[in-house]
Amino acid sequence: MARPQSDGSDTWLVNVPPTPLQRRIALGVAVVLLVGLGITALFADILLPRIDAFIPAIEVAVILTDLLTAALLFSQCWIYHSRALLVLASGYLFSGLIVFPHLLTFPGAFSPTGLLGAGLQSTGWLYIFWHAGFPVTLLIYGFLKDEKPIEPVPLFAVSWSVAIVVGLVCGLTLLATVGERFLPHLLLDRTHITPLAHYAATFEALICVVALAMLWRRQRSVLDLWLTVVAVALFSELVINGLFISGRFTLGFYVGRIFTIVTSTIVLIVLLAETTRLYGRLARSNAMLRREQNNRLMNLEALAASISHEVRQPLTGITTSGSALLRYLGDTPPKVERARSAAERVIAAGHRINQTLDSVRNLFGALEREQGPVNINDLALGALRVLDRELKDRNVATRVDLATELPPIMGHSGQLQEVIVNLIQNAIEAMDMVDDDRREVKVRTERNRGNAISIEIKDSGPGIDPKKSADIFEAFYTTKPHGTGLGLAICRMIVERHGGQLSATSADQGGASFRVTLPQTSLSH
Repeated sequence: MARPQSDGSDTWLVNVPPTPLQRRIALGVAVVLLVGLGITALFADILLPRIDAFIPAIEVAVILTDLLTAALLFSQCWIYHSRALLVLASGYLFSGLIVFPHLLTFPGAFSPTGLLGAGLQSTGWLYIFWHAGFPVTLLIYGFLKDEKPIEPVPLFAVSWSVAIVVGLVCGLTLLATVGERFLPHLLLDRTHITPLAHYAATFEALICVVALAMLWRRQRSVLDLWLTVVAVALFSELVINGLFISGRFTLGFYVGRIFTIVTSTIVLIVLLAETTRLYGRLARSNAMLRREQNNRLMNLEALAASISHEVRQPLTGITTSGSALLRYLGDTPPKVERARSAAERVIAAGHRINQTLDSVRNLFGALEREQGPVNINDLALGALRVLDRELKDRNVATRVDLATELPPIMGHSGQLQEVIVNLIQNAIEAMDMVDDDRREVKVRTERNRGNAISIEIKDSGPGIDPKKSADIFEAFYTTKPHGTGLGLAICRMIVERHGGQLSATSADQGGASFRVTLPQTSLSH
């Protein structure tokens, strides 16, 4: 049959497939159980000292583990909408509850004859009811487990299941105590058992074999795998009691109770382990989601800072040129030529803003369709024209050394010019603390080996601190009091998208040198 599908990916214990390691561990546990069965069978009927505290200690642990397992399975049933899980949870609840009257009625546990008005046969029949109900539960689970998930299991279905189990346990307890005289004899005395007890245990072992075969054939999940091991442990206990012992307090009797603990605790351990693992996965997923959200916010912040960074310079130029324009027009007579020049600078700055916005948009989008032939020398001269006013205002001399007959490269002219403008702008700002007569920016282009073209911008400022040279291209890292820390990071991203490289070094005679190297047939990556 087809594996049941959940609404999401395989995450729950009921549908997550076992790993090879889990299969090997389960196989190892099953082998240990069967080897223990074989060894115990050789010495099972050896009489050992009677330890009255042994049964209370074992069965209190069984009660606790079975009830905890039932609670966890009921929660899984609620999540996965499975009737099979509802049956299995009810089976563990039945097992946990019926052990309680078995413990109270066991001779010697709390009184010589047992509590609840128990007779000689009461404890034996409660043991039979207990070990018949649980393998039947495994059998029904194996039959129902491949059903498709149903509508959400309502609260009254779980409530009715609990009520039915409680009522069944109470009824069987009354039958084994009040109605004990009507039941066939399973014990000859408080120690020795009758052949009927052997037959009953053997019959229950056969039910385990059928349940084991069904679980093995329909095994799909981690839960199925470990329920198979549970069936092996239960089978081992019943075989010892049905075939190899003649009474209580033998080696087989004590070992059988060890198998009872294994039967009770395996699924609880697996449930807790898998719940912890799945919680870890959920925690990691939430952490990744938070990181992704933070990355998105960082991208938005970077985009906003990038626009602010790129647009601030031309806006400052517009403001300065606009003020100069008004001043020239207000002179008597008006300085028309200077006013015309200022107006042209305003228009040029407006075009640059438009080009800058296009460049920022393309910076976060596809680049190929915006590419075209680009002449690096033209870009260098254009950048110097854009910054001409600032160069003059800050008394910065320029030296230009452009290689002749440079072939064009393929790229986005607006973005590449922004890189050169940013590098020259940084060079200008780096020389604010240098004497006016020493301020100089050198712009040089050349054709390199390996079919590459480079442009170098060198200043006469204080240079680059060697301790900070590894950080200057990192986003949001800045040495300027009012810097955004995005200029060089964006420049490097643009250059790398063009298949090139941006590097920085300190010049031999002081100052900093930034070099952009681009391949002639640059393509975005």
